[in-house]
Amino acid sequence: MLKEKAGVIAGQIWEALNETEGKTQKQLKKEAKLKADKDLFLGLGWLLREDKIETSEVDGELFVKLK
Repeated sequence: MLKEKAGVIAGQIWEALNETEGKTQKQLKKEAKLKADKDLFLGLGWLLREDKIETSEVDGELFVKLK
């Protein structure tokens, strides 16, 4: 069940990042319509493992973009 949820959330995150230069953690959570940080990180973990995103820290905040 959790694996299925991770895949769905990863899709929402990918859609929010598609055709952008990237987003901050706060922007991404809002755009992907995620309520909890744990859901955001679950989806980000999936995308990181699949090597679909790059992460960095900008002004102390997590920044995510598609590869």
